[in-house]
Amino acid sequence: MNLAASSFGAAVSIGALTAIIGALATARSRSTLVGIGTATTGVAALLAGGAALTGESFSLAAPGLLPLSGVSLTLDALGALFVAVTGGVAVACGVYGVSYARHGLDSRLVQAVFPLFVVAMLLVPVASSVGTLLVFWELMALTSLLLVLAEHRRRPAVASAARWYAVMTHLGFVTILSGLLVFAAHAPGDDFAALREAEVSPSVAALVFLLTLAGFASKAGILPLHAWLPRAHPEAPSHVSALMSAAMVNLGVYGIVRVGFDLLGGGPRWWWLLVLALGAVSAVYGILQAAMSTDLKRLLGFSTTENLGLVLIGVGAAGLFAAFGDRVLSGLALAAALLHVLNHAAFKSLLFLAAGSVLHATGTRDLDELGGLRAGMPVTTAAFGWGALAASALPPGTAFVSEWLLLQALIHGLPADGGADAIVMPVAVAAVALTAGLAVATFVKAFGVGFLAKPRGEAAARAHESPPTMLAGMGLAGLACAVLALAPTLVLPAVGAASGVALGGEASAVTGTVTIRLAGVAGSLSPLMITLGLLVAAVVSLGVLRAVAARRARRTARLWDCGGGPLSARMEYTATSFAEPLQRVFDDVLAPEQDVDVDHFEESRYLVRAVAYRRAVPDRVERRLYQPVLAAVAAWGRAGTRLATGSVHRYLGYGFYTLCGLLILLAVTR
Repeated sequence: MNLAASSFGAAVSIGALTAIIGALATARSRSTLVGIGTATTGVAALLAGGAALTGESFSLAAPGLLPLSGVSLTLDALGALFVAVTGGVAVACGVYGVSYARHGLDSRLVQAVFPLFVVAMLLVPVASSVGTLLVFWELMALTSLLLVLAEHRRRPAVASAARWYAVMTHLGFVTILSGLLVFAAHAPGDDFAALREAEVSPSVAALVFLLTLAGFASKAGILPLHAWLPRAHPEAPSHVSALMSAAMVNLGVYGIVRVGFDLLGGGPRWWWLLVLALGAVSAVYGILQAAMSTDLKRLLGFSTTENLGLVLIGVGAAGLFAAFGDRVLSGLALAAALLHVLNHAAFKSLLFLAAGSVLHATGTRDLDELGGLRAGMPVTTAAFGWGALAASALPPGTAFVSEWLLLQALIHGLPADGGADAIVMPVAVAAVALTAGLAVATFVKAFGVGFLAKPRGEAAARAHESPPTMLAGMGLAGLACAVLALAPTLVLPAVGAASGVALGGEASAVTGTVTIRLAGVAGSLSPLMITLGLLVAAVVSLGVLRAVAARRARRTARLWDCGGGPLSARMEYTATSFAEPLQRVFDDVLAPEQDVDVDHFEESRYLVRAVAYRRAVPDRVERRLYQPVLAAVAAWGRAGTRLATGSVHRYLGYGFYTLCGLLILLAVTR
């Protein structure tokens, strides 16, 4: 048995054993054992994914394990990339959860389900038949739903978020089930090898693609099927939020790539124009909502929608270039998308774990109530700051390289024949650039207001650093961000192997050791040299400033403050006020709601007792799309209550008239 097979088998076995331990162990040792077991599962998954990305693979068939289709597993380079990403996130979250789970999250159910969730995510990209994929997909959905509900007794919002998540994830499952069943009905079998050989008409292929795209895009949090994500991610425990946002949503991208490229063999241009458009809209809208949010974890949830939108821009561009026959640009765009999957997993793990550290120390996620955390939480502050830089697409940030590759693919891919494609590519470039700029503003707000400003509440002023295992989990995620930012060439061969499987064995369009070089198009980049240049410039600037300052006599004096005295927390920008200029620019998109109530004294309308100002930025897509549907369902439910009065005679009458109607219908139609 090769390393890929043995390591993957060990990952699944250790994860299952850890779930049993979580259900049986005592409360004193449960979180420690589950955390260590989950981290070990992640290490084994990393080994399996790494071995498969270097050329090893394995297949396993167990026909009698599941009815009808059995179980069929195959680990190729495309699935291995997502297995490795999930394993890496599981390592950091497992270590982090050793201490974090002790604070009200050490119940037997939660501790048993946590490693099962990791195992389910590892099994999804290895499934190689329709039945196997659907079973593991549903297992992933159910285990994640139970984890979202972990704190439902503490906060009423958890139950509401879980309901949204349950409905959306199962509607997505129904569309995936429908699409794959239609596909399997036109193939000699339900395994992926048979699906690749199936000869389907263009209309059937389009139906399969659209149905599966809806289901997989829902899991990835893509508009307009994103409504569950900014609810479920904030309400889940923070290490679960990290797993969901950095690992689970990636499997939606995996499903689109696997079905669209591998099983259906590509498709017409309009498929990928649709994917690219959905990605662009999701990226811009997601980061706009993140910029407006004052809830730290909700902000990170909308950031996930933004980053998965960027990934889908790359996937859509890759399909579009493949439809044009340009394999070089297709490989470059898909490599950029898959590299961004890796980068997003690293920095989003770090950010959610750091947000969990803040919540653990202060009990709040509201940026308007935080501030001053750098004094009591220096390590968490450094971790969040590094994660914010990694997410901001600025050098030496982690997302900088993948977004640069994405822009290179889009810029070089402007078609010469005009038409819709000539419009879409420049718009996509503009969307990526706008998203990058708004991401900088968003994370400057989150880091500056939440960590560097003065404390705006007692909880923030009394904040303390987290336990060592939580810091170690953040350290592992931060190390991954540093490696991907400074030496992305270490993972480029793996990304090339995964994109090669999806595109039919094409060579990678990205090469290099220290400098990234693009094959077939002009372009090169050295993240390490850029970082060294920035460090040298910073050191020289600091040295010059110190040298100039040393020549002058120093004296201590208070800064000029216009006679207002020392600044207080009330004088500083809050997260709301920081985002207000951006809100004004994008008023037509965000449609904010503002209300001012003026309370006068009864004796005189000229004297004001108090002024209350309220501002909210609702999710406009949710309001326009989901609220009418929910209102219609509620109206239907109210109508149903009038029919169900509790009268047995009425119920018998319903049955009698229904039977008579069916008999009359049969008599007329036969």
